[in-house]
Amino acid sequence: MTKRSMCMIMGLFLLGNMCILTGAEDAKKGVVTYADGQVKRKPIAEEGWQNAPVNTEVLSGDKVRTYIESRAEVDLAELDLIRLAPRTIVDIVRLYEETKEKKVKTSLSVEQGELWANVHQIEANTEFDISAPVAAAAITGTVLRLGVDEDSTTHLKVYEGEVQLRKKPQQILKSEQTGSLKPTQVQGPTQVQGPRQVTADEWVKIVKAMQEITVSKDGEIVNFGGFTLQDADEQTPWVKWNRELDIRRLQNIRRGINNPGN
Repeated sequence: MTKRSMCMIMGLFLLGNMCILTGAEDAKKGVVTYADGQVKRKPIAEEGWQNAPVNTEVLSGDKVRTYIESRAEVDLAELDLIRLAPRTIVDIVRLYEETKEKKVKTSLSVEQGELWANVHQIEANTEFDISAPVAAAAITGTVLRLGVDEDSTTHLKVYEGEVQLRKKPQQILKSEQTGSLKPTQVQGPTQVQGPRQVTADEWVKIVKAMQEITVSKDGEIVNFGGFTLQDADEQTPWVKWNRELDIRRLQNIRRGINNPGN
């Protein structure tokens, strides 16, 4: 092999490594900014759970969980953050990934427990969704609390902004509840229907500031109305802690300090 050929090979090797590093740097990363008790992360390519102390990176496809008497805060970048109550599991499905429609999309899924989210104003080319087993919430710039019971009953409270809550399709509900999706015959091409009225089985609810909604394990709305900060449910240590951190975070942002965990 000639000296020139060796140089070309080395050049290509270095260029390839630079591309890999650039791609890694471009990937959006979240980071654990608060960890109290037992907090763990499960990378998408790993089978087991790993300890997730403060400054642990969180990527698309990762899961984050808290155990008994534990809680955590994850800064998702772009001025968005989530906090996990004890015994909570959150799947970071997508983290600021570009879609085919050239939109930047973030998708989170709460498998169990309770999540507090503080999401900045969403722009036209951005999508931010938080889902539960029975419903999915489209965020427009919101402070919210989402809880999932053991039987998948879902509770949503909106403190600021508004959320578009949509019932998940029945076939998705069945597959998630059984843990499997049975093979079915695929139909041939069919004509796509035009705009139509959403039925009761496919409901969409706009939940505004200081409103709450409860969705049963079957995907039915069992409660929808307003609440106040004086309610007993708003006096828990978990809620007070989140509200205090949000106030402190807003003060830091106004001073140009974007570090929600402090």
